[in-house]
Amino acid sequence: MAQVTATQSVTVAAAPDKVLAALADYATTRPQILTEHYRDYRVVEGGEGTGTVAEWILQATAKRSRNVRATVTVDGGTVTETDANSTMVTTYTVVAAGSGATVTTTTSWQGAGGIGGFFEKTFAPKGLNRIQAELLGKLKAVVEA
Repeated sequence: MAQVTATQSVTVAAAPDKVLAALADYATTRPQILTEHYRDYRVVEGGEGTGTVAEWILQATAKRSRNVRATVTVDGGTVTETDANSTMVTTYTVVAAGSGATVTTTTSWQGAGGIGGFFEKTFAPKGLNRIQAELLGKLKAVVEA
């Protein structure tokens, strides 16, 4: 099995603590920034910060979807979502950048082996990068508003 990783970044004209608070708010802000690739989103426990559990279906393509049950941890400037249904882990790291902040999101998981794994490692990050870019663009718009 090969590690599959997708990473995307955006610079936001807002203080890092404001951006981090928005990312860690799964009850109010998260539903506002999700794209059409996230279906049936709901908060199961908590709603803000560490200990939050949220579920959704990530519709990566018309034929490929993944049921996600993410447990959230906030540590310093990083929000981490660990999926209970797979090896997928997504981090959102917020660092100061001038008078604003840069947010970098990275999603990794153990991909399939063999030829299927080759195609997954080659094509899945490109599709996920597009989804991440849309989500970060919506985060930017919400936090800067």
